[in-house]
Amino acid sequence: MDGWTSIIGPYKRKISPAKTQTLGERSGDETSVSRLTAHLMSCDMFYLSFPWPGGLFGQQAGQNQSTQLYQQVTALSAPTLLGDERDSILAKWNQLQAYWGTGKGYYSNNNPPVEFNQENPFCRFKAVGYSCIPMSKDEDGLVVLILNKKEADVRAQQQQLVESLHKILGNNQTLTVNVEGVKALSNDQTEVIIYLVERSPNGTSKRIPASTLFSYLEQTNIKAQLTQIGVAMSVTRTELSPAQLKQLLQNAPAGVDPIIWEQAKVDNPDPEKLIPVPMVGFKELLRRLQIQEQMTKQHQTRVDIISNDISELQKNQATTVAKIAQYKRKLMDLSHRVLQVLIKQEIQRKSGYAIQVDEEHLRVQLDTIQSELNAPTQFKGRLNELMSQIRMQNHFGAVRSEERYSVDADLLREIRQHLKQQQEGLSHLISVIKDDLEDIKLIEHGLSDSGHMRGGILS
Repeated sequence: MDGWTSIIGPYKRKISPAKTQTLGERSGDETSVSRLTAHLMSCDMFYLSFPWPGGLFGQQAGQNQSTQLYQQVTALSAPTLLGDERDSILAKWNQLQAYWGTGKGYYSNNNPPVEFNQENPFCRFKAVGYSCIPMSKDEDGLVVLILNKKEADVRAQQQQLVESLHKILGNNQTLTVNVEGVKALSNDQTEVIIYLVERSPNGTSKRIPASTLFSYLEQTNIKAQLTQIGVAMSVTRTELSPAQLKQLLQNAPAGVDPIIWEQAKVDNPDPEKLIPVPMVGFKELLRRLQIQEQMTKQHQTRVDIISNDISELQKNQATTVAKIAQYKRKLMDLSHRVLQVLIKQEIQRKSGYAIQVDEEHLRVQLDTIQSELNAPTQFKGRLNELMSQIRMQNHFGAVRSEERYSVDADLLREIRQHLKQQQEGLSHLISVIKDDLEDIKLIEHGLSDSGHMRGGILS
């Protein structure tokens, strides 16, 4: 199982929210010896049924695992170190250490203590998350290199890294090192995906399979050279065969309860693309959380870039629409100018010639159209109504916009004519008032003269 875990380990960064389920949910802290023994026996059955590799080595590994599990069961359920009631207290202490996943469990004077780590089946700090299944084929030749450098440093020294890898590969002129992608990881590490292209003398080229490149990089002397340039680990990025995937899903990883593993397979949100992976300990949980936060930041950065591109495209679209409208107006003006030039040219060309039959027909048609347009009961009234509505809309639109004002030339001429008539009316009214005032003054003067004459007669 360690081999498969090393294969899918680098893909744990692409995870969905982990659906955790710990062993601690199934029993309380005050676990009785009988219940604990029953639980241990069920785990023992699980480990004994694990398909160990064949041969003498596989049998020895299975016996060692069974012996270690038996010692753990003895340390947790029935230690015989002191021979009195203190052994029960020691059993509870061993249980606490096993739950925590650290410490040593003493159970016998004749045997060494059992080492408890987070991989033991009784550790409670375990959960199951999901990682993406690699989709690349072996023919693609993709190999992942984990460098203990920051992403900015790797990008700045990418060419030097390629040259160093080419040198490690023996400076073979037929091989070319290509970088597929660079991605930042947690703990100031960087993932670099590379592949090799081999060019033959006849001009054809092909990629070196990922398994071949990985086997070469895993050699002891090559790994030492890779360590010098900052490479901490190399992993192949190849898809799992159906048999490998089936074996990986059928057998629960070491230290993970089969019930939790089966429930994790049931809760898989996308079995075609995701695979359950164990999370053991707080460090692993923290690492996955950091990777999740990093991926969230990368997604947010990509969303910001897309948003900026959309804003820029919207500005370009507005500018393009304005230019199209401007070019349409320019095209219309040029069309009118060309039409005027054609009219003048045609007049000069036909100067001195009699009117032809087609021209006479055209004149008759134009006169007919003109008469129909000038008929008061047909189109002229409608045209006048439409023109008045258009003028009113232009006038109200100009008032509402409060930015630009435009008045139609005909409407302006009508307004000027109306104001002129009003001015003439006011001038005529003023002249009438002046004449009336003169008449009133004359009447008053006549009345005053008649009064003096009467006074002289009476005297």
